[in-house]
Amino acid sequence: MVRIYNTITRKKEEFKPLEEGKVSMYVCGPTVYNYIHIGNARPAIAFDTVRRYLEYKGYEVKYVSNFTDVDDKLIKASKELGETVPEIAERFIEAFFEDTGALNVKKADVHPRVMDHMPDIVEFIKVLIDKGHAYESAGDVYFKTRSFDGYGKLSQQSVDDLKIGARIDAGEKKQDPLDFALWKQAKDGEISWDSPWGTGRPGWHIECSVMAREHLGNTIDIHAGGQDLTFPHHENEIAQSECMTDETFANYWMHNGYINIDNTKMSKSLGNFILVHDIIKEVEPNVLRYFMVSVHYRNPINYNRELVDAARNGLMRIQDSYHQASERLDKAVGTEIDDKVLSAIDLNLQQLEAFMDDDFNTANAVSAWHELTGELNKYLRQPATAKEVLQKFIEAFKIYSEILGVNLARKELLLDEEIEALIEEREAARKNKDFARSDEIRDSLKAQGIVLEDTKDGVRFKRG
Repeated sequence: MVRIYNTITRKKEEFKPLEEGKVSMYVCGPTVYNYIHIGNARPAIAFDTVRRYLEYKGYEVKYVSNFTDVDDKLIKASKELGETVPEIAERFIEAFFEDTGALNVKKADVHPRVMDHMPDIVEFIKVLIDKGHAYESAGDVYFKTRSFDGYGKLSQQSVDDLKIGARIDAGEKKQDPLDFALWKQAKDGEISWDSPWGTGRPGWHIECSVMAREHLGNTIDIHAGGQDLTFPHHENEIAQSECMTDETFANYWMHNGYINIDNTKMSKSLGNFILVHDIIKEVEPNVLRYFMVSVHYRNPINYNRELVDAARNGLMRIQDSYHQASERLDKAVGTEIDDKVLSAIDLNLQQLEAFMDDDFNTANAVSAWHELTGELNKYLRQPATAKEVLQKFIEAFKIYSEILGVNLARKELLLDEEIEALIEEREAARKNKDFARSDEIRDSLKAQGIVLEDTKDGVRFKRG
């Protein structure tokens, strides 16, 4: 029995999908104006793992994750770069797939884009206006927040409390400070679409309500995203969706915790804003994924290189044991089947399911994987090993790998002469002022734990 911590009730609940054996799941995706940062990578990994486990349990999961391909950030980037909004969006969608693919995140069944759903968005807004939940004001359309009695139920805030910090910014034409934009009138030179209220573009919150409904129906099983989206984004999604359909929008709300950098909240102003595109030049993507799943998805993660290095060592221990077992498999001569060892493997896999059934506790699952690794190492020290036992260990490791999305393949180590050749190439690139190639070689070596040192006799290396 899978139990999920539901943000809207603040407790763990038995998971009961709308349709037996099937799961509808919507995960808020990134705004594609830049490469994704490590904070974007966390929900991608966390909810990919949830999906993997539900599929392991036999569910047919329809997984939808959107791209916000038009908003203020994209319009700003368009002006700064001299490119169209669609061109920028397309480039960074491709980059998203490249970076998340490296992290072994499976593509969603559907990756809807805002630009492809403009008629649906306009129709959705028209229904809200017709039902008295929205109003047009000089080319903008706003949601009438107080028209929804349940507003604040996800973030557990009252409308009166929210009113204290609410305000109407310059240029806004809303009736109540709590109201939020469904449609924004286009400014000169901005990308826009026709609507009954004039040319414009959608507000941020409306897009996910529309795309979730279009691809998954009025009510979905699981809606997920980062903790920072709880309010106002997800709160507003609930309000506009439930006012439009008169049905529950999502039965289970899941939110992953924040990421800190060296115990400090990540932000551009502090200069600790890290892009995945840059991280995976120095950290093997498989190690980064293992590092992420080593912490329960609802807990905060503290990212620093020391912790990542510790994660690398932990993963290498698992991989080394797995490969030793694989290499011994064909040479196994033992005929005695140790039932005690087989039972220990079965018990370990039962523990894995128990941990994952309990709100997808990957941290405990990783600990259980290390316990299984210890059992395997102990068995490998025996003078004779049986093929059947080794095969069972190997299959158990593959189950962990598939559920957690962590690959068992070891990254091949460079030979010393290969490293020396790369160092010579780097020195030549520096002399030719080809600093891009020089940095590329340095970052590639660093990602493999190879540190370059300048000495009086030239550049030397050591393995980290």
